[in-house]
Amino acid sequence: MDLDVLNMFVIAGGTLAIPILAFVASFLLWPSALIRIYYWYWRRALGMQVKYVNYDDSYQFCYSYRGRPGYRPSILMLHGFSGHKDMWLSIVKFLPKNLHLVCVDLPGHEGTTRSALDDYSIMGQAKRIHQFVECIKLNKRPFHLVGTSMGGNVAGVYAAQYPDDVCSLTLICPAGLPSFTDSKFVKMLRELKESERTDRIPLIPSTPEEMADMLKLCSYVRFKVPQQILQGLVDVRIPHNDFYRKLFLEIVDEKSRHSLHENMNKIKAPTQVIWGKQDQVLDVSGADILASAIPDCHVSILENCGHSVVVEPL
Repeated sequence: MDLDVLNMFVIAGGTLAIPILAFVASFLLWPSALIRIYYWYWRRALGMQVKYVNYDDSYQFCYSYRGRPGYRPSILMLHGFSGHKDMWLSIVKFLPKNLHLVCVDLPGHEGTTRSALDDYSIMGQAKRIHQFVECIKLNKRPFHLVGTSMGGNVAGVYAAQYPDDVCSLTLICPAGLPSFTDSKFVKMLRELKESERTDRIPLIPSTPEEMADMLKLCSYVRFKVPQQILQGLVDVRIPHNDFYRKLFLEIVDEKSRHSLHENMNKIKAPTQVIWGKQDQVLDVSGADILASAIPDCHVSILENCGHSVVVEPL
């Protein structure tokens, strides 16, 4: 082999080794940083831009968006408990690029203001989302509202309280409904309450092992997640776990536990209910409760699908 060619391969190999070694080091030492980079990359790839807006100079909302309002209704998407706006990226990639999409961090989550004085009940969150909607003037025309899990509870209450804002509604495995059949998650909560171990809420993991258990609880498909990724997911959440515990106790309190059920008769917008048949967090029987109360309601039960419909491969 010619010496110059050999030198070229050595130089190229050394150049490539630097980013590869940097990636390996990041994966081993700072897995949480890779999680953030992952979301940053997909936001850019899908054309989602992050923006902030203030309400009354004292409260900040963080949201991502794509497109501009047009002849089709805008879409506002509300994530679930302890989630954030980026959880919708797996859905965004399937939506037409000419739709105006808005994904907001719910109160206290990610980039939206967290205050000990705020009202984190479902009704309180719905009021905050209405403030956000008015801040960005999203309700100049009625929009399509989407919510999953806790966000589905908020979305349903919002549609009931502000019917003129919402032209159509999608509820994905929403919370806020009574159930005649206890899900696996509800049974776990009862056991924790009896043992007085309320610090061990299954949806608030603090170790990689607990994160793996949460993924199994929320998803029907069994993912083989590397230990370092599990660690990264936990590292991202741990600084917020005290808030998540406070929020969880707020939304399962009598004031919020059945908020959607108490408001579903007021929902006038055409509604789509989507539920994973194998949901272990919120029992699928909730779909029938909504269908019996909302006049224009269409139900889709997804086979081989759990609670995390938004991120579960189908």
